[in-house]
Amino acid sequence: MAELAIELIGVNKRFGEVHANKNISFGIRKGAIHGIIGENGAGKSTLMSILYGYYQADSGSIRINGQEQRIRSSQDAIAKGIGMVHQHFMLVDPFTVLENIVLGAEEGVSLESSLAAARRHLAELNRDYGLQVDPDAIVGELGVGSQQRVEILKALYRGADVLILDEPTAVLTPQEADDLFRILRLLKQQGKTVILITHKLREVLDITDAVTVMRAGEVVGQVVTAEVGKEDLADLMVGRKVNLQLNKTPAKPGKVVLSVSGLNLVDERGVALLKDVGFELRAGEIVGIAGVSGNGQSELLEVLSGMREATSGSVNFNGTELSTLKTREPKAAAYRKLGIAHVPEDRSREGLVKDLATFENAILGQHNDKSIRRGWLFNRQAIVERCRRFIEEFDVRPALTHRRIGLFSGGNQQKVILAREIHANPQLMLIGQPTRGVDIGAIEFIHQRLLQLRDEGKALLLVSVELDEILALSDRIIVMNAGAISGELPAAEATATSLGLLMGGHK
Repeated sequence: MAELAIELIGVNKRFGEVHANKNISFGIRKGAIHGIIGENGAGKSTLMSILYGYYQADSGSIRINGQEQRIRSSQDAIAKGIGMVHQHFMLVDPFTVLENIVLGAEEGVSLESSLAAARRHLAELNRDYGLQVDPDAIVGELGVGSQQRVEILKALYRGADVLILDEPTAVLTPQEADDLFRILRLLKQQGKTVILITHKLREVLDITDAVTVMRAGEVVGQVVTAEVGKEDLADLMVGRKVNLQLNKTPAKPGKVVLSVSGLNLVDERGVALLKDVGFELRAGEIVGIAGVSGNGQSELLEVLSGMREATSGSVNFNGTELSTLKTREPKAAAYRKLGIAHVPEDRSREGLVKDLATFENAILGQHNDKSIRRGWLFNRQAIVERCRRFIEEFDVRPALTHRRIGLFSGGNQQKVILAREIHANPQLMLIGQPTRGVDIGAIEFIHQRLLQLRDEGKALLLVSVELDEILALSDRIIVMNAGAISGELPAAEATATSLGLLMGGHK
């Protein structure tokens, strides 16, 4: 039997009435890439937070390289050779790469000598692992993929032999994900142990050596990756047979709901973010917007949802010209009243208030709904009851209306946003990255709900960096490159190759 880098024995953790980890026991082989998968709320991140010292287990033990260890803090974990790259990076944006890496790990008699020593060490790490990060770059000016490499460098600089990555591709483009996997394979070749928390089964099958499957806080299986298929892992995760193929009937497009013409957006620096964008969207169809992240899709959603003012152009919704709409309230609120719902790409910043309870988040943007008010006051009981219905219908876990929504997993937060927006019965839904950070069971559910809305006659505009998702859901696909539309295809004629060429700017 191969030597174990990490062994978890009988680990339990409760948060009040929620039993997040239930008697967890399994081992992780030294020098391997080990996947930990499960639905949102299965207890994966909690377990790794115990290993990294953020939480203390209620019972059970942890062995590192065969020796039982007590990990009381993240400093303890780092001292014992465990590093962690979080889904939301822990970096100081105004600092340089070098300053971020040294922060909290300064050595020597002065900061200058510490930075000089770190620069030399960083050059070695860059060379050994092919990370290619400029030590003098300002972190806030780097792309997401580069920021993630900085986090990996931080862990390696502190001497990590075991590296935990929590949903590392949730915010990456496919190209950035490929680059990350190249780095992980190099880490493995150098004898490092990598623990990959994810819900993306294709990635698990591509990169891991072994997989531990969790469900409802328990380990339900541990397998050698080469011996299982995607369907086997999906069934283990969800506890039932998962349909990985959408049963999609042909669309029946109706009247034009949204007409966009000559849309331009220039930012305060004079950079053109949208360039002469024009298209139509009909009732009863899903139009997908494909493109590498950062090519204008986000800005298009912001303009169409009223979050941002276009520089020029026309946006007509059901006969109302939105570009000239006069309103005393914020435009996003006025658009919502007209029948436009918005599932934002960044749920944490734009879709939720993470310090508020779930029932409070369930009515954001719908405060004037008479069914949840008593005159000038809110009807708290009605709001909580609405939230209960959302939780039941969308299978939000745990089913706690008064729990702070920031304590829920990303996938369960997404379900609350979708439930809220769908409940408003909109005519047009603007949907950004609907399944980012969402597990396979929830993806199946969300996709089915979106198709159901289409079949009910709603118009849906879908932005996603997941080409599989765009191809599976869309009836027509518009491709954006450098802020402009580079092409449009019927979904039935589109392939990953043809879309990839359009995404690269080939007309």
